Amino acid sequence: MSSLFRTKSVEQSIAETDEPEHRLKKNLGLLDLVIFGVGVIIGAGIFVVTGTVAKTNAGPAITLSFVIACLACALAALCYAEFASTVPVAGSAYTFSYATFGELIAWIIGWDLALEFTIGAAALATSFSGYFQQVFEGTFLEVPTALGSAADGVVDLPAVLISLLVAGVLMAGIKLSSMLNQIVVAIKLLVVAAVIVFGISHIDGDNYSPFIPPSQPAPQGSGGFLDQTLIGSLLGIDPAVYGFAGVIAGASIVFFAFIGFDIVATTAEETRNPQRDVPRGILISLVIVTVLYMAVSLVVTGMQKYTDIDPNDAAPLATAFDAVGMEWMGRLISIGACIGLIVVVMILMLGQTRVGFAMARDGLLPRGLARVHPTYGTPYVFTAITGVAVAVIGGFVDLATLVTLVSIGTMFAFVLVSVGVVILRHKRPDLERSFRTPAVHVVAATSVLLCVYLMLNLTGGTWVRFFVWMAIGLVVYFAYGRSHSRVGQGIGGPAADAAGGR
Repeated sequence: MSSLFRTKSVEQSIAETDEPEHRLKKNLGLLDLVIFGVGVIIGAGIFVVTGTVAKTNAGPAITLSFVIACLACALAALCYAEFASTVPVAGSAYTFSYATFGELIAWIIGWDLALEFTIGAAALATSFSGYFQQVFEGTFLEVPTALGSAADGVVDLPAVLISLLVAGVLMAGIKLSSMLNQIVVAIKLLVVAAVIVFGISHIDGDNYSPFIPPSQPAPQGSGGFLDQTLIGSLLGIDPAVYGFAGVIAGASIVFFAFIGFDIVATTAEETRNPQRDVPRGILISLVIVTVLYMAVSLVVTGMQKYTDIDPNDAAPLATAFDAVGMEWMGRLISIGACIGLIVVVMILMLGQTRVGFAMARDGLLPRGLARVHPTYGTPYVFTAITGVAVAVIGGFVDLATLVTLVSIGTMFAFVLVSVGVVILRHKRPDLERSFRTPAVHVVAATSVLLCVYLMLNLTGGTWVRFFVWMAIGLVVYFAYGRSHSRVGQGIGGPAADAAGGR
């Protein structure tokens, strides 16, 4: 049993970053990190989820849902920032957990992050496909029905192609990825700014009344365990929408809109000054997108009554402007979303490749997957595999029931990071920490409680699928990872042993 909780020392993790075969190039600065964070967070959440949650859960109070979700993210971000400045190594929460909880928990969180990043990238690849088909409908680039959807056709071809294209860009180097990200983020920010500026003049104050709609029974057919929130099933509460419970449930869903800031932590090993710039990159990007989310949600629900929003509308921002006679603005939003989602797919795949790279370097996955390209300095083998996996999932699987898995996986990672930062404070008070989480015990405890509460407000079906995925991961670990672990084999030198590496 003790072997399941063997830890990998911080010193060993840092030392392995200098191994020639597995050394990543340090090309990123603070601006790159902030733009990576903003680029990945501003995606389907702001372009799609806003209208859906306003209609089905919170009404105009979706703004409060964003505030609550942001609070949970901000508390976790403070813990991430301390970890990233202390352990500037690829892998994010996986690497942090290896140094604090031990190998089994590190594997679980790494497997969990694979769920978050891979499924998230595939889901957003299909979102890109939807906007792409909307923009080019009626032109020579129109996609035939059989090639435009996994649900209604044979394959979602645009999702497959964008996944493979993005993988190629990632293999060509982190700096190229960053340059592309900067260009596309500028376009996305201009589109979001246009939504706010042009939308303010069309706000009708009556649409905000009532700001928090009174609680109502949930629609028929949503009362089973799989469709009801877990906390509702546990407490025997009849399913309902709107009211305060609707705001909280909305926060659990719009949490999807904030995923990605933790990806900044996965690039620590490729940052020139990670101790200083990674914490700043995480916190600055989170502040920027929160302000934008609140502004956009107020504009959308002010322009269009929440009861008139189509919950199945894939482009609620565009539709809101269509409703007030600004079709040109709706077209601009669709084009901006189409371009912007490319970068979100890219950065989510970037996060997955770095976590997988770290796990392979540790021997929990085949070591050959951690090979770095001699010219580009990127983990090209794992990047290629990730690109194919995302392409297959996005092209051939209907992801409608899997999107909430991204939220629950992210919150689970946040819980472990929040607990882990406190454990590492006590286990290794000697480590240099260029950023220290303020009031760490209060911040960490509040982060855990808030994330767990939001997780309980996801449906029973989401929890079932999450546990199935985790069970598959445990089978893989005991069948391969445990026996091939470099820490378990005593590989890593005296630094590992001195700090309890075995």
